[in-house]
Amino acid sequence: MNQLLWLRTDLRVTDNSALVAAMNGGPTIALFLITPGQWLAHDDAACKVDFWLRNLNEVSARLAELNVPLLVRIVHDWQDVPALIADLCREHAIGSVHVNDEYGVNEQRRDAAVARALHGTQASLYRHLDQLLFAPGSVHTLSGGCFKVFSQFRKVCYSRLSQSLPPCLPVPARQTPLPLNSDPVPTAVDGFAVPSDYLRSLWPAGEKFARERLAIFAEDDLAEYQLRRDLPAEPGTSQLSAYLAAGVISPRQCLHAALRTNQAELDSGNPGAVTWINELLWREFYKHILVGYPQVSMGRAFRRETEALPWRHAPDELAAWQQGRTGFPIIDAAMRQLLATGWMHNRLRMIVAMFLTKNLLIDWREGERWFMRHLIDGDLAANNGGWQWSSSTGTDSVPYFRLFNPLSQSAKFDPEGRFLRQWLPELAQLDNRDIHNPATKAGLFGTAEYPPPITDLAMSRERALSTFKNLGEPV
Repeated sequence: MNQLLWLRTDLRVTDNSALVAAMNGGPTIALFLITPGQWLAHDDAACKVDFWLRNLNEVSARLAELNVPLLVRIVHDWQDVPALIADLCREHAIGSVHVNDEYGVNEQRRDAAVARALHGTQASLYRHLDQLLFAPGSVHTLSGGCFKVFSQFRKVCYSRLSQSLPPCLPVPARQTPLPLNSDPVPTAVDGFAVPSDYLRSLWPAGEKFARERLAIFAEDDLAEYQLRRDLPAEPGTSQLSAYLAAGVISPRQCLHAALRTNQAELDSGNPGAVTWINELLWREFYKHILVGYPQVSMGRAFRRETEALPWRHAPDELAAWQQGRTGFPIIDAAMRQLLATGWMHNRLRMIVAMFLTKNLLIDWREGERWFMRHLIDGDLAANNGGWQWSSSTGTDSVPYFRLFNPLSQSAKFDPEGRFLRQWLPELAQLDNRDIHNPATKAGLFGTAEYPPPITDLAMSRERALSTFKNLGEPV
């Protein structure tokens, strides 16, 4: 019988677990579902949807080389998916449906509903491990529970990886052509604006480009990654997060590339390689958290006692933060980078998140939602994990009394103001000292188009400390 490969966030043919399993099982047809209602409900960014479509078009061409036709279907949301897939299985004599597992609550419920719908057909659903190195539940505490602390999780991962590395899978051999044509891939989806040519140019589609970007990073930048990764004006990061989130490249490919440059060492050798491998494991950790503590997929805090925090309703301050008009240059430059590029430097993600949740005392969920609506690399697990870490509501989170000072962070990580001048041209004439805190420049606000600070840092810090301390329980 035929096999159905249901593509989701795994838009590649190289090292694709479900593709290999499907093609090993028999003649294979691929499927991609466009679900605009679901994407809107999940706050998926328009630039991310565009990135998916562009990569899907590339995958379609690669699948055609393997004689695998691609079907593209449009349904409103995931409620319509089980019946659609069951009908496709009947129509095309499908014996097995292969998917690479996804881990959010809604994704797990969707797949369970599909499996039930297939009971009325000759097909069965097979789930494969692909976007993780280890299946959730397989890395656990001595008592069998899910780790809450990253360092302990990482230690077990190191031990497992040192014994056996998950291999990268080759592209399967071309199959005999099927009497079925591929569907065209749409270039846009209703409800999602097409991003600017500038933004698109920053994120070329296709796994060939992703592998090239990985190879260049591993060869040229990985060795100094731990030194340059916190400097937003430097091209010191891999710029692979969007490709990992869409499955255009796999964590296995990334891990193997890092190990090749580090003489196969996981936690020793080149500090840059070790630090980057740790970042891959942070992504892993947060996806395991989705399964072990599913409330974080449903808008709830990991630390349940923090649900009692009296977050402020301050729509004007929230809007100023969203649009990069807070009067704090490092915050505003970061937020403008997000709006223009669909991406933000990781150090800046922490700074702006702490500013919103601590200095403005605005609910972390507002920030999480804004990020998801604008990030091309928006990923439920990583985005939620980062926001809850910064707001001291999550697993392994920063202590509530640790607040980044945006002025000192700016001076430390962008000392010459290069990043600030790139995104805040109205401040370009200021010297390297004043650009971090224009409020100290006498008369500036009488002429410049830059706003005064929307809050007093000392006051807002004390307000945050008092609010968290008054919860009455450790945060």
